[in-house]
Amino acid sequence: MRFTPDTLTLLRHPALRTLLGLGLAASCLNTHAARPMITDDARIVDAKACQVESWVKSNKGSTEYWAIPACNFTGNLEVSFGGSAINQNGSTQNQSYVIQGKTLFKTLEPNGWGIGLAFGNAMQPRSDTERHLLSSPYAYVPASFSFKDDRFVLHTNVGWLHDKPNNRNRATWGLGSETQLAERTWLIAETFDQSAGKPFYQLGVRHWLVPDHVQIDTTYGNRFGSGSEERWISIGLRLLSVPFLP
Repeated sequence: MRFTPDTLTLLRHPALRTLLGLGLAASCLNTHAARPMITDDARIVDAKACQVESWVKSNKGSTEYWAIPACNFTGNLEVSFGGSAINQNGSTQNQSYVIQGKTLFKTLEPNGWGIGLAFGNAMQPRSDTERHLLSSPYAYVPASFSFKDDRFVLHTNVGWLHDKPNNRNRATWGLGSETQLAERTWLIAETFDQSAGKPFYQLGVRHWLVPDHVQIDTTYGNRFGSGSEERWISIGLRLLSVPFLP
């Protein structure tokens, strides 16, 4: 690894050193995010406001259609519930659902850091032909670190997932970044692991059509070393409201 002055500045961030240490510890013992990232951020929807994240993910041999609404009713608890339909060979094969809560212990500020806790349950069919759903509970700690007045933000996740279909517990982790390219455009890059085998990676761009209210994005992702078998392309739309809840 080449240590540039910017790299050394990142490593001197005391909270970042602590979280990277936790991440290494979790990996030796061996996760939902703002579109289009899988690695979650230490942010939540504004108090009394809601958002809807929707996207299409094209895999080899199948297409996923996702929509996940979320609202912040209390000021420090974002609750989301949504799901997906998977189209394979011209017909919908199965549907899955996710419900999640996320709260913050420290709010992310420019040139500062934030940390929170997310917990939820992912539900999926036992097989393509059965309607009975298997629940896979999970929890993770999202932490975010802001640099250069929010023009570069680093995110880390360390967590746990109970893989019900395979009846085993898994450690999960993620490391991602947001880099501002223009006033409304951001580059995202991340690597993460939520299953057995080699980690995944994803690269993409998000752009605000209406700042803080309407966002579009696109990504390319794959598993390291898997060739074309597990690659995907996604296109997403994110809508955020003004505060309106009582």
